[in-house]
Amino acid sequence: MSTSQMLTLTRRRLLGGLMGGVALAPLLGSVLSGRPAMAQDLRYFRIGTGTTAGTYFPIGGLIANAISNPPGSRPCDKGGSCGIPGLIVVAQASNGSVDNVEMLRAGTVEAGFAQADVAYWAYSGTGSFTGKRPFAELRSLGMLYAEAIQVVVRSDGFIDRMADLKGRSISLGEEGSGTLVEARLILDAYGLSESTITPLYLKPGMAADRLAKGELDGFFMVGGYPVAAVADVAARVPIRLVPLDGEPADRLLRTQRFYIEHEIPANAYPGSAPTPTLSLGAELLTRADRDPDLIYGIVRALWHENTRRVLAEGHPQGRNFDPARAVANVSVPLHPGAERFYREAGLLGNAANEPARAPTGGTGTDATPAGGEKAANGKPPADTPPAEKPPSEKSSAEKAPAEKTATGKAAGDKATR
Repeated sequence: MSTSQMLTLTRRRLLGGLMGGVALAPLLGSVLSGRPAMAQDLRYFRIGTGTTAGTYFPIGGLIANAISNPPGSRPCDKGGSCGIPGLIVVAQASNGSVDNVEMLRAGTVEAGFAQADVAYWAYSGTGSFTGKRPFAELRSLGMLYAEAIQVVVRSDGFIDRMADLKGRSISLGEEGSGTLVEARLILDAYGLSESTITPLYLKPGMAADRLAKGELDGFFMVGGYPVAAVADVAARVPIRLVPLDGEPADRLLRTQRFYIEHEIPANAYPGSAPTPTLSLGAELLTRADRDPDLIYGIVRALWHENTRRVLAEGHPQGRNFDPARAVANVSVPLHPGAERFYREAGLLGNAANEPARAPTGGTGTDATPAGGEKAANGKPPADTPPAEKPPSEKSSAEKAPAEKTATGKAAGDKATR
């Protein structure tokens, strides 16, 4: 095939990708420069994220941008991508944690974000996954940052505490979202239920819009603040975050091992007051059958100093990414490729050699991660997931794309986190 024929073919493929909702700016650059990208040089890696109005999607887009390395990319040592050559990572919008786990189970994405408790329940077939086959093939690439549970109401709505939600119209999050999972747990802890409120199951953006218009009394949101949907409504009308504290919160901290005592600081959103709440870790997951060398390269690129700079500059939660905390709290076993990276980086101790606890049945209400202990001080820092020792398989050395791409463009937003 001649160069001109290959260039024409590459342009056609690129156009098809763009028509399908995948914007590949680095590849476009190589095409327009006259240097065709060989088809065999390209690999795609899809990450299930969440709604565009949440935190997973923009964070996923930043990660995709940082670790993609298509032909024609600027070299790592010159400030460019430090990812795997020829890899194009796509941040794919989804309904959130539960949806991402199910897409991983079906093999329609290569990785996905999930809340720590959702990941553990899927792995063990407990909690919200009771009655489903344990997803024993689920593996972790590491814990990224803490997500706060946020109950958002209007300041003029006469809702000051959780008990005031009774009889009100409250959005609990869309089916398939981690937000809905946590909302049901929180309601139950405070003596409420879907029968004592008027529940709606809306995407965060739609819930925020209805709250601003006075058509909704409040909504739940789980995410690393500031969450776009909450910031949007706060810019339109004065809001209040309902505190999650007192005996119900203490009981949740005792029974839900992935929960962390947390405070959302003043002015996290315009005019918001310091608010006690609960949080839990956001984890990046994959399947056990993914190529260990590929996963090793992705995790190495994820924690490269260039990537961490992109994350810190791109989103407030990006500043909380810390490889030293990534493996202390994983809710499912590490993928062998990820384990190899963390071991080489000196971030795994002897505990990582212990085999993972096999998934078991149960209700999942005492969701203890496989092989976990609390931190020596009993409480981890506010911005970290619960400090528990990682479950892990034996060392790998002992074993014989609405989507957002590297450009950060969105396409086909599917919905909710």
